[in-house]
Amino acid sequence: MSWFSRIFRRRGIYADYSEELRSHLEERAEQLMRDDGISREEAEQRARRAFGNATLIEERGREAWQWPGIENLLRDLSYSARLLRRTPGFTAVALLTLTLGIGANMAVFSLLNGLLLKPLPVPEANRLVLFKLNGDQLKYSFCAPLLRALEKRHEVFSDVFGFSKRDLKYRDGSATARVESTLVSGQFFHAMGVAPELGRTLTPNDDRKDGHESGYPAVVSDGFWKTRLGQDPYVLGRHMILNDVTFTVVGVMPASFIGADPSQRPEIYVPITAESLIDAPFDGITGGASTWWIRMGARLQPGVSFAKADAAMGSISASAIAEAIPADVMIFKLTRSSMRILIEPGAGGFSMLRTEYRAPLMMIFALCLLVLVLACVNLASLLLARSTAREREIATRLAIGASRMRLVQQLMADSLLLAVLGGAAGLAVAPLAGHSLVHLFARKGVHLDASLDWRVAAFAVGCALVSTLLVGLLPAFQATAGDLMQHMKDGAKGTGKRERSSLLPKVLLTFEVALAMVLVTGAGLLGTSLYRMVHTGLGFNPHNLLEVTLSVDKQPLQGASLMHLYDEISARVAVLPGVRHVGYTNVPPLSGTMMMGTNRAPGGGDRDDYTNSIGPGYFAAMGTRILEGRDFQADELNGKNTNVLINQTAAQMFFPGQDALGKMLFSGTGKSESHQTIVGLVEDAKYALLNAPSPPMVYSPINADGAFKKPDFTLMVRYTGPVGPLAAAIRDVLRSVAPGVPVEEFNSMEEVVSEASQAQRATATLAGFFGVCALLVTGIGLYGVLAYATARRTSEIGIRMALGAARGNVIRLVFQENAWVAGAGCVAGLIAAVLSSKAIAIFLYGTSARDPWVLLAALAALCLIAFFASLLPALRAASVDPMRALRSE
Repeated sequence: MSWFSRIFRRRGIYADYSEELRSHLEERAEQLMRDDGISREEAEQRARRAFGNATLIEERGREAWQWPGIENLLRDLSYSARLLRRTPGFTAVALLTLTLGIGANMAVFSLLNGLLLKPLPVPEANRLVLFKLNGDQLKYSFCAPLLRALEKRHEVFSDVFGFSKRDLKYRDGSATARVESTLVSGQFFHAMGVAPELGRTLTPNDDRKDGHESGYPAVVSDGFWKTRLGQDPYVLGRHMILNDVTFTVVGVMPASFIGADPSQRPEIYVPITAESLIDAPFDGITGGASTWWIRMGARLQPGVSFAKADAAMGSISASAIAEAIPADVMIFKLTRSSMRILIEPGAGGFSMLRTEYRAPLMMIFALCLLVLVLACVNLASLLLARSTAREREIATRLAIGASRMRLVQQLMADSLLLAVLGGAAGLAVAPLAGHSLVHLFARKGVHLDASLDWRVAAFAVGCALVSTLLVGLLPAFQATAGDLMQHMKDGAKGTGKRERSSLLPKVLLTFEVALAMVLVTGAGLLGTSLYRMVHTGLGFNPHNLLEVTLSVDKQPLQGASLMHLYDEISARVAVLPGVRHVGYTNVPPLSGTMMMGTNRAPGGGDRDDYTNSIGPGYFAAMGTRILEGRDFQADELNGKNTNVLINQTAAQMFFPGQDALGKMLFSGTGKSESHQTIVGLVEDAKYALLNAPSPPMVYSPINADGAFKKPDFTLMVRYTGPVGPLAAAIRDVLRSVAPGVPVEEFNSMEEVVSEASQAQRATATLAGFFGVCALLVTGIGLYGVLAYATARRTSEIGIRMALGAARGNVIRLVFQENAWVAGAGCVAGLIAAVLSSKAIAIFLYGTSARDPWVLLAALAALCLIAFFASLLPALRAASVDPMRALRSE
């Protein structure tokens, strides 16, 4: 308690201690006066010399009532805060720079955290695993027989579950709305371990082919219950229509439950066996081993580790595949004997976005770290220049007894305070920046989580600590090094040869310029790649092109009658005002869906290709050129036609170095062998990915004798003028000609291309932003350091001008300070950019990582920034009044 009470009366204790020291010195001085008969002044001097550094002794004596480390730190921070208040310009630049560096890193890390690190909000999420196949084509896709086979195996799994995303049409009275939904197997909810808010969840008893006697059950989300169902307290047992199928609500999930895919927010969960009804006429359940569409996961048995489960997967995989897959089936070059089921940690759930966004986000994160390093190097350079102006102060502190490490601690407090303030500001702007990132990267129907949690907070603390070290360590040690007497002589004027020849500031600035060169070059390459990917090599013209998706599964027509309906729709749309061309396709470009086929040239082996069914006029509507041969004719849409068109890539694959027109392609063997004649060659077009080469395509005419009797086709419409009236007119045509065919959606192909390039567009946008920031930070650094150095050479410049130096010579002298630094940094940056070209090459399309035009543009931008950063200090130096400079000297 006495120790605690001393906290509140410390001022009195310090005053008593100071009085005791003064009394001791006075007593010693009086003794010397009596014994040696000297004057009081001489006696006091001898007493102080004998006593030692009274201030230092008093400071150390006070430590008996202090926490020395904490209180020294608080005093240093208080002193640093006063210094920062005296230099508002420097403080504003420093905080803005650090806020940019730390805030950008936190925003990107929060997105990475939500996509890669954050677990699903379910109990013991670390016990979840995901299944995957060893083939590259399927990877995470499974068929219904494999799901049923694995559900029976509980050696290491307590629950095995399957799920598949669907957008279902929810009918509420006369209105229809599309809602995000998920088909789930019977063990799904038990594996998730989340209790319902109301009612019950789906069970294995619900996951039956014919459902319950009262129809299939459904579980709804908390949001759907509140917004669509009016938070009805009697919702259990309520019927609702989904894709023209009646379901019964049996449960409501809590608001925190998001399913097994963190990038989706399902509103309705229905049994996976209902797929044959809601997807009719498609039936993935009956399709068996030929239809791969289910994602699968499992929860480990209590006490079973991931390593043990992974080791057991060899026997589990073999027995499940043998049970589910026929011996003669080959799935994308995988036979039953070569197929393997593997597991991976599933705490974060399954998301295709991880595959798509992992590499771009990691690259953006690397760019963010470079921006943070650049900001820290910039501030270190400014603090180094600022500390040289405090040489006399620091030398005086050393002269009166301060240790070097104590001064380093005091100088490090400057950088710590800046880092803490910058980190706090970065933490404040991180949610807004994260929200902006979500808008940049997210697509329609995709949810990205950039919320802050303890991982983001820990990352912010790490950034602040690293920034403190990067910003303050070198300036602190540099400021306390060197000749003490020389520092006291030169003081704040800095005219000594040592300062002008100091290597450290030049090295820091050179490194800063080199980092900026790498960032600007990377931004230029990504921007050029994006432009070429979107504006060249598409193989079709997305401008003034409308995609009208039709759904015919719920109307009675099929076969030839359905094809006649399609013909009438296209004929009526073709004569609408503003319509230039119309054409049907089974697979629109960049739709995310592709149909695979296998063909061979005469005498060659089977080759995988992509297939698409199209109607006459499709290539004209798309703006895709027919290079040789002809398009399909109307009389070829009878289901018995054997003519096809192929693209350039397919022609090169099947007939390298030959003319493909008129040649045949074969498929199947024996009695099931068929052949097709190539009647046209078309240019390559992007169907799967924008940043991948065009796949080999084989185009066949649309018909009703394919796998389905009710095929859905998409009408591609090339138009002129405004799109709004045209869309309304098309809807009127469909209402009059085919009232039973709902229009699923109208899409502008420009929007489709924009959405397909979303990740690349966001990456290029952020890289460009960081490139501009790098230029600004570098310009500020060059200007700040040169301004400090020029101000400290005022007397030298005055002497030069007094001796006859012209203003032009003074300007050239100051420009040289930055010219060598900028030149060396640009050379180092060019070398670094070339050496790091392999890291960025995978993100580029149609652009070399060593594109000379991009490198030259980046070099020119940095030179321009260096020029303007040097201009103002040089003009100020040239305007120095020689007499005033000499008078101050």
